[in-house]
Amino acid sequence: MSAHGARTQPPASDPRTTLRAGLPDRYLTPDDIAEMFEVPKETVYTWRKKRIGPPGFRVGKHVRYDPAAVKRWQDARMAAEEAA
Repeated sequence: MSAHGARTQPPASDPRTTLRAGLPDRYLTPDDIAEMFEVPKETVYTWRKKRIGPPGFRVGKHVRYDPAAVKRWQDARMAAEEAA
């Protein structure tokens, strides 16, 4: 809270930085995933269709990603790369 009792909002941040520093407090969108991994959004949808990307789920017609699941997927991919 500020000196006047009003709550201040934290500044919006880059989803990649947020995920690396700690898990964001909201579900991620395909745009967030594309930005985090620096790939086109179409790649994110292709990963989902082929079931090779981070696990997502539908909320109505929208796809969302749990930040913790994305982090686990990222960690598994990094471990596989190191083992290769």
